[in-house]
Formats: sequence, structure tokens, C-alpha cells
Amino acid sequence: MTVVDQTPSEPTDARRRVAELHSLREEARRGPSDRATEAQHAKGKLTARERIALLLDEGSFREVEQLRRHRATGFGLEAKKPYTDGVITGWGTVEGRTVFVYAHDFRIFGGALGEAHATKIHKIMDMAIAAGAPLVSLNDGAGARIQEGVSALAGYGGIFQRNTKASGVIPQISVMLGPCAGGAAYSPALTDFVFMVRDTSQMFITGPDVVRAVTGEEISQNGLGGADVHAETSGVAHFAYDDEETCIAEVRYLITMLPSNNRENPPVHENTDPVDRRSDVLLDLVPADGNRPYDMLKVIEELVDDGDVLEIHERWARNIICAMARMDGQVVGIIANQPGHLAGVLDIHASEKAARFVQMCDAFNIPIITLLDVPGFLPGVDQEHGGIIRHGAKLLYAYCNATVPRISLILRKAYGGAYIVMDSQSIGADLTYAWPTNEIAVMGAEGAANVIFRKQIADAEDPEAMRARMVKEYKAELMHPYYAAERGLVDDVIDPAETRGVLVSALAMLRTKHADLPSRKHGNPPQ
Repeated sequence: MTVVDQTPSEPTDARRRVAELHSLREEARRGPSDRATEAQHAKGKLTARERIALLLDEGSFREVEQLRRHRATGFGLEAKKPYTDGVITGWGTVEGRTVFVYAHDFRIFGGALGEAHATKIHKIMDMAIAAGAPLVSLNDGAGARIQEGVSALAGYGGIFQRNTKASGVIPQISVMLGPCAGGAAYSPALTDFVFMVRDTSQMFITGPDVVRAVTGEEISQNGLGGADVHAETSGVAHFAYDDEETCIAEVRYLITMLPSNNRENPPVHENTDPVDRRSDVLLDLVPADGNRPYDMLKVIEELVDDGDVLEIHERWARNIICAMARMDGQVVGIIANQPGHLAGVLDIHASEKAARFVQMCDAFNIPIITLLDVPGFLPGVDQEHGGIIRHGAKLLYAYCNATVPRISLILRKAYGGAYIVMDSQSIGADLTYAWPTNEIAVMGAEGAANVIFRKQIADAEDPEAMRARMVKEYKAELMHPYYAAERGLVDDVIDPAETRGVLVSALAMLRTKHADLPSRKHGNPPQ
């Protein structure tokens, strides 16, 4: 039997069209020019596609609207209609879990946002919300596209509206890899986490030129809104890194600690660290003397699986620690006073930092462990005039509103209103433990004795001896380690070395906790 070769000598129309498609896709992937790519690299920055490749599992990225082009005319735009319109959108996986992403391409219109550009972002945000998967934005843009006028501004409004709609529903992570000025900066501020890279990323509402014109102040872009400024001073950035590769690797790590959405629990990892591991070193880490400082982070590292801790806002409001870690493979959020900085007092910034972290944990089903060693709120005219009452109430509101499992542990001192605010049993902590070194009271013994026994001390022949005796008496009567336990305000006084096992056991018991809030549209938290 003779086989007839039916392969056409000329490409069919279908084959030509497929070849054309591949050519267009390759043009879109390449970007505007090699020169533009070299300019991006010369600034120490990766291209949008290189960043996406670092973020997502190899080969997992599926692009959406790759061939989208703007429709604007005038100001020379009709002659320049590059594919993607300056933003790459799509989805892929991080350790096998679906993640949506959009990345500004600075090589095209400086990453500036126009109507088509914004529509692509709106679409990928809607897809992330509908699919119930995290959304990561890789930001490197020059703001609104001036040539498109109000259409560009409206595009930002659509992004802000979707940021708000997705808040508490899916994790939203903003990665700042270039400039972000004006109204564009509000989108990262609406998301759950903000990452920045030193020297190459900046965020500000009004740039150095406007500041100079209005106030006469001279300042650089980094001095006004660089990574270190936002990580240490403003608190806008949760993380700051020296290079993009490290930054994006940490984004991947954070994603592994978060659930895909608010209907799921965070991923569970296999644990090889014994849950009943004794930690006798804790007896040496925490001095019994309440006036001696120590590093609370070392205590946390001793309690969690393999000492692995991801600290949030590490360099802002350092008198309180907010961290994510695992205990027996389960993700937990940890809030802890830091006696090594400002003696661990609560102030305006610490209250804000912890309140936002509590809300994030509660939104994404992450149990909360609170470690107390707090002497009170920071006194001072600046604090009072700055609204410490209002800001402290934010933390109180966040804890009272949280329905996830909540466990508090008093290591040493817990005084006054700060004790109540830091998830005491009276505001709804599920379980409260204390070490034998704990002191729970309205205030320190010295201050209390000066108030209660003022007359006796003043009338005594030896006021200092009388004061010392009254302090000792007050401690013996009202501040001994078992006073709160005797009154049911502490569930148990535990051996510090057994803390890890106690906490893991309590978390396991609370894993099926269910709590409802009253029916309401939403609360009205203090601002």
C-alpha cells in the first residue's frame, strides 16, 4: 500500500496564524527593547518578568491579557502601543499553592498606570478574590499616566476599592521595588504586608521637589520615603531588605505561613522539634528581678519549632514584638513585650503595631499567643497629647474582637491598664498562664506603697525604713505569684521549662474553637 504524504508544501492559514500568535507573545515577553532592559539592570533592578520568575514556582506562571494595548490617543500615545501596556498579570503557584500576581514593567511608560493598565489589575484582583487566593503586587511605577488624565486616576480608585473588598478575605502583599508616589501609595497602605528594597524603592505622597517648594526643607527621595524610613520611622513598611532576590524569597516564605483565604487555616508543616521539649534555659534568660532587661525574642525562639521566627515590623515600635512562627507545625501569631527596649512599655506606636497584627491574625485564622512583661503605658505629655488613650484602645478593641484561640502567658510583671489590654482573661483570653516570677498588680509595689501609705511614711521617724517595710508588705499581700491564680484570673502557674509543652497542648485543645460575634454591619473601632 502506498502512503501519500499529505503535509502541505505551504503553511496553511491556521499554521500561519499560530506562528503569528507565537511571534506576538514573544514580542510581549521581550519588552520594549534590550536597551530598556539594560537600563533597568543598571539601576540594580530586575525586570517584571524576572521578578515573577523568582516569586513563583518554576514554570507555573499563566499570564492574563498579555496582548492588551491601550486605546488612548493624543500626546504621541497613538504611535506607541506596546503589548501588556506596562503591567504583567496572571497566576502561578508558591510551593504548589495558587497565588495571583501583577507586576509593573518600568520599561514601558515608566510603569505608569493608564486605563488599560488599570483594567488589567482590576481583573486580576477580581480573579484572586473569586478564587480565594493570595494577591502579590510587584510595584515599580511612576504613578498615574499623565497623558490619560482622569481615566488614570479613576483606575487607582478601582484598585483601592478592590483592596478594601479583599481586606480580611485574601492575603494581600505589596512588594515595593521602585518608586511609588502620590495616590498610588495608598494601595500598599491598604494591604496586609509591605516589603521594600533599600536604595531602589521609595514611597511618598509628595516628593522632595514639592516638599522643598512648600516648606523649604531639603531632603532626598530615600530620606523622605526610602525603605529604612518606612521600616523604622513611619511604620508603613513591615520588611526592608538590601536586594530584590532576598526580598522576594522572604515574600515566598511569608506566603507559606498564611492561609489562601479567610475560610481556610494556615498550612501545617511537619514538625521534628519535640512538643514536650523542656527549656530549662528559660530560667536563665528571664531575670527574676523585674527591673533587669532581657531579650524577649530569645524566649520566643526557645518556645517555637526549631527557633524559627518571622518578626513583623522588626524595626518599628521595638518595645513590642509581633511575630509569626510554628508550634508543632501549626502557625501562630505571637505578641510580646520587649523588656530590652523601653522596658517593654506600651506606647502609641506599640499599640498600633500590635492592634493591626491581632486583626490580621484574627482575619486569617491564626491563633494568638501573648507574652506579658509590661510595666504599664509610657507616661509623658507627648503620649497623652498624641492620643495614647485612643491608640491604646485600638489594641484593646482588636483583642476583644478576636475570635481565634487566644492564650496569654505572664512571664514577670503585668501592671495596670497595660495588663488588661494585653489580652488578660477579663477581656476574653481563652487560657491564661503565669510563671512563678509573675507580679500582677495595679502598679509597682514602690508606687503603690507611696500612694496607700503616704501618711504613715511621712509621719515615721525613719521614712525610708517605713517605705521599705510597706513595699515589702504590699508585695507579700497583693503581688505574690499565686494571688491572681487564687482568684481565678490565671488558669495555672507553670514551670517555665515546661512552657512549650503547655502551650502546644492548649493550642491543640482550642483548635476547634468556635465563637460568634453579635450581628452587625461592622464595628466602629477607635481611630
